[in-house]
Formats: sequence, structure tokens, C-alpha cells
Amino acid sequence: MKKILVTGALGQIGTELVAALRARYGRRQVVASDIRMPSREEIADGPFEHLDCTRQLQLQEVVTRHRVDAIFHLAALLSAVAEEKPQVAWEVNLGSLYRVLELARQQECAVFTPSSIGAFGPTTPKVRTPQDTIQRPTTMYGVTKVAGELLCDYYFHRFGVDARGLRFPGLISHAAPPGGGTTDYAVEIFYEAIRHRRYTCFLRPDTRLDMMYMPDAIRAAIELMEADAARLEHRNAFNVTAMSITPEELAAAIAEEIPGFTVSYRVDPVRQAIADSWPDSIDDGAARREWGWRPEYDLKRLTRDMIAHLRPKLEAAG
Repeated sequence: MKKILVTGALGQIGTELVAALRARYGRRQVVASDIRMPSREEIADGPFEHLDCTRQLQLQEVVTRHRVDAIFHLAALLSAVAEEKPQVAWEVNLGSLYRVLELARQQECAVFTPSSIGAFGPTTPKVRTPQDTIQRPTTMYGVTKVAGELLCDYYFHRFGVDARGLRFPGLISHAAPPGGGTTDYAVEIFYEAIRHRRYTCFLRPDTRLDMMYMPDAIRAAIELMEADAARLEHRNAFNVTAMSITPEELAAAIAEEIPGFTVSYRVDPVRQAIADSWPDSIDDGAARREWGWRPEYDLKRLTRDMIAHLRPKLEAAG
């Protein structure tokens, strides 16, 4: 990768991915882009483009002008928001991916696009969900992710586009606020623990889902794109995970660091139904075998690092 474009760069993943890519490849070599305009601080250390990925000519102009050879396509609506706006989710999540892949075919670009555990459904095996298994999601978000996985595979087999991707679990980050996902409780809980020592969770206490700390997720994306193509049997939609936890277990880990912290529960039926359709845990053996994936953060280390980063930021903000 010589010149990289990141779409959706101001979102939860993009915020930290852009910084990591610039540290690795040089700040002028990574073009951040988003449909919303950034603050002055967000564009201070490298090039930025205001970009709507559903507009083919706009996308093509940016890729051509910057001579991009790799696209990290992150622009998407997350699960809960996608259920509120399913028609918009289809156009943003799948329509923009089609345009990116078609442009990559023309310009010979590599493509990274994230999938999700949302690509699974209630008929998928819930414990240690295999890499290759039944995928019948019941949400528009999940439908777009399955279709996106198939589209990436098609563009690789039909046109030779170097399309790669990961099925991310819930992601926990201190750098960006929650963005409308079903697993966002695992980010919100830290903010409320530090500010108020209490949190009202929208999922049941025993809702078990796979999670990953953002530094692991960013490293996984970069490592996959740098991996030897000859070793990749799947190439696209690799299962990756770091831990399988419940809100109750996360709350207990936080209480060890913030004494007196308490959690109550007011279940959101929409997000609970989405969470119930997803696996309890997934098998990431293919990623471990094919390109050496290993997580570095467990629940205890994640909890301590989140609090260490968030506490001074929130105290400074008042």
C-alpha cells in the first residue's frame, strides 16, 4: 500500500485507523474522508476530503486525484440506526461498497471492508460460530453485511480485485463516541461509570456477545491487508474476536477499578432482539491459521486502559 483512502474516517473505527495508518505509512500517504465535515483538530495532521461514497463521480475524482492504491471502506450505518432507516442503510452500506469495488476494479486498488457478527442470524450456531456457516440475518444491517461479503468475494473471483475483510465483534473505543450500534453499551458504560458511577444498560445483564478493544481491531485490519495473499484461503470476512462477555461481567470488571459503580437495566426491545440474533462467541481459527491473528487485550487489560484514557479526557471536559 502506497497511497491509502479511508472512507468514514470520522467514525468509531476510522478515527483510530487513520492515526495508525499515518503512523505506519506517513501522514501524507493516508487520505481521510467522510460525509461530514471535521473539526480543525481532526484534519490537522493530514489530507482530508469531504466525500459522499454513494456518489460515483465524486469517489472516482478523489481516488484518481490522489492516485490511491488501497481503500479502507468504513462508511456505513450501524445496526440500530440501520433498523430505523433500512432504505438508507441499503444504499449507504451496500450501494457505496458496490461503487468502491467497481472503482477498485477500474483503478486496480486493494479494498478492505469490515463485516460484522451482525452477518449471522438466529439459525447460526451461537457458540464458537464457525468461519463458514449458516448466515440468515434478520436485520437490514446484517443483510447488507452478508451481501457485502458475497460481493467482495465476487469481485475477487471475477475481476481479481484484492478485496479483504474482517467480521468484527462489538468494538470498544475511548477515542470516538458510540455511533448507533447494538454493542454500544460497552462504550457508554465507561463514560457513565467515570462521570456518575452508575449506568442504565439497554441489554439484559446476561446478554453474551463477542467484543474487542479498538487497538486490536485496528491492528487486525492492517495485518490482514499486509498479509501474504498466497496464505489467504478466505481473504474476506474473517471471524476475529478477543473476548466473549456480558454486561454483567463488564460491569463487575469496571467496579473493580471504580468502587461504588452500579448498573441498572432498562431493556430496549429492538436492540435486545438484534443482540439475541447474534452469536454468543465465534471461532477465529481461520484468521489465526491464515495470517497469524492474535488479540492482545483481555477484559481486565481493556478495562484498565479505557479508564486510564477516558478519565483525564472527561475530567478536562468538565
